[in-house]
Amino acid sequence: MKFPVRLKVMKRVITVLTLAVAILSVSVSAVAKPRDMSGEIAVAAERIRPKLIEWRRHFHQNPELSNREFETAKFVAEHLRKLGFEVRTGIAKTGVVGILDSGRPGPVIGLRADMDALPVKERVDVPYASKVTAEYNGQTVPVMHACGHDTHIAILLGTAEVLNGLKDELTGKVVFIFQPAEEGPPAGEEGGAPLMVKEGVMDDPKIDAIFGLHINSQTEIGKIGYKYGAAMASSDWFKITIKGKQAHGSAPWDGIDPIVTATQIINGLQTIVSRQSRLTTAPVVITVGKINAGVRENIIPEELVMAGTIRTLDPAMQTEVHDKIRRTVKSIAESTGATAMVEIDTKTLVTYNTPELVKRMLPSLAKAAGKANVMEREWTTGAEDFSYFGTKAPSFYFFLGGMPAGKDPRTAAGHHTPDFYLDDSKLDVGVKAFCNIVFDYAAAQ
Repeated sequence: MKFPVRLKVMKRVITVLTLAVAILSVSVSAVAKPRDMSGEIAVAAERIRPKLIEWRRHFHQNPELSNREFETAKFVAEHLRKLGFEVRTGIAKTGVVGILDSGRPGPVIGLRADMDALPVKERVDVPYASKVTAEYNGQTVPVMHACGHDTHIAILLGTAEVLNGLKDELTGKVVFIFQPAEEGPPAGEEGGAPLMVKEGVMDDPKIDAIFGLHINSQTEIGKIGYKYGAAMASSDWFKITIKGKQAHGSAPWDGIDPIVTATQIINGLQTIVSRQSRLTTAPVVITVGKINAGVRENIIPEELVMAGTIRTLDPAMQTEVHDKIRRTVKSIAESTGATAMVEIDTKTLVTYNTPELVKRMLPSLAKAAGKANVMEREWTTGAEDFSYFGTKAPSFYFFLGGMPAGKDPRTAAGHHTPDFYLDDSKLDVGVKAFCNIVFDYAAAQ
């Protein structure tokens, strides 16, 4: 008589266990497959599109040079405080950091925008064109957002607003980094990403992965470009001082001509690129951009100073090129009886996109722009000091289109030029990209 009772009890136990396993399976499934937030992100980003354009045009009309982004930083900090973020100012002189803490365990994700403008006179006929002038290295110069940093600020502010509105769905922390002096600090000053890293922006809180974007005036709006591995070049600035012997221009045999020596050195520098660098590994560029010598047509000067830039996309090649420049300059100068000194100053490292991170985040970019609008691009010999953040954590830097739809890229004005122009009607694509990256990265942890 007891056996049937035991059987009933066992059946009940089995039923309870079955239900428990089912509930556990549902719970595990829910954890394994977090809710896709791309729909909510798209709605929120499109809603604030007018704000993005308004902010961008405000920054465009009120540009500030490197390490002088006082009003820009104030605007950014006030907005982040209104959102309730922890806000830190005065980092790397004028930098601002805002921290969005979800209050739940999760990764710490860094998002970065640069804030500085350039000493360029705007030639574009738009109502919000810059009329600003400022002092740059002792000179009064016009100031223009001729590289699109104004769009970067607006996009990151919009990202902060959208993510704050979806805070209940977030895990971990998001660190919003508004960086000064990407274009390089004034003479005699530190600045930019190297100084932010030096001051601990990547360490408190410790950032697990960092992301950045750059608008591109020759990529159609709504499109996103990316590259695995080396994406942008290192940038070194060099200065070569040649010492000769002054003489009358009618009797060059009485002197040592630093100008003739310099012309031979310039040709020698180009053979480093064309005959000594393994260009199948990565590109190399050596450009002399400035030469100063002489005061009168019939006087051979005693000294010549020339300066330029070196661009490489491989760290080993960067070191090799530096050695070859020093050797070439020294040998050619000695052959003419002159002496020469070479100074090389590294401004940026190679901007390197961690391949595993790129692969993981491509679906996030596709959610933002549509799969057909996300494409792999070639590397560029342009440079970015975002590279310094990548020395502290896995990093991914991608490109957002800003060229009007249908325009021929070959006719679009390049960055750092007076005619630089951006269509700002789709800045929400950048906001969607950043927001999807944050949610998708956290979900994968």
